[in-house]
Amino acid sequence: MPVAINVTIVGVGLIGGSIGLALRERKLANRVVGCGRRQQSLNKALAVGAIDEASTDITAAVADAEIVVVASPVASVVDHVCRVAESCRADLITDVGSTKGLICRQIEKQLSGSNPHFVGSHPLAGDHRTGPENARADLFVDRTVVVTPSEQTPDNLTQRAAEFWRSLGAKVVEMGPEEHDQAVGATSHLPHLVASALAACTPHKFLPLAATGWADTTRVAAGDPELWTQIFSQNAPAVINELDNLMEQLVKLRGELASSDWQRIQETLEKAKQVRDALGI
Repeated sequence: MPVAINVTIVGVGLIGGSIGLALRERKLANRVVGCGRRQQSLNKALAVGAIDEASTDITAAVADAEIVVVASPVASVVDHVCRVAESCRADLITDVGSTKGLICRQIEKQLSGSNPHFVGSHPLAGDHRTGPENARADLFVDRTVVVTPSEQTPDNLTQRAAEFWRSLGAKVVEMGPEEHDQAVGATSHLPHLVASALAACTPHKFLPLAATGWADTTRVAAGDPELWTQIFSQNAPAVINELDNLMEQLVKLRGELASSDWQRIQETLEKAKQVRDALGI
């Protein structure tokens, strides 16, 4: 990615702050401007060195930007992208939302014919901790970022987005918005829902006995409830489909427990171990 560019990050929480830190540490940007609603959060981003300048005015923040990354919660991405597209002539506008289908469809519809230079992105990196104070310059190193062009996205714009993320150390996968949502419904959104359900149904009086198994399984349940409600609302069909598959598996396992069919239970455990081991981490 060429250096000496101006980058604006709309939303400087964990992800946005980490983008800023990575850009500045790798000397990839001439100027990094952070934009947000709360001056307190922007001050934190300035204090940790994630941005050079801060603004609560999105029009002013993106005026000279060549790249704009919208790192706000998924419910506000469409509005922010449209406002950015109307306020500047950036070569690339992208986002970091965990859902892509609805976001990309709405942006394409609202900005039809205006050539907004938008292509969706989703970095599969993060933490249950939030805020710029938890940002890390190495957050994207060797992590996967999905770039989600639509059928109307020019190839050079997709390549520009991929180049941006690779410059931060990420591995890039290209996938359509709908396929992306199906995939993360299974690998991210359902696990979060299940972790939350497990945590919610565990009696408080048993928590003194909760060791690493329970803690590992429920770790993501510590994420921001408001943010995850937005994610579920935007990808409900895919999550419901995966939830139906899980419920079918749970009913099967319950029947095998009730009938003392230990052979079939062991077969399921062995299959599960093979799948988990294949991940390699």
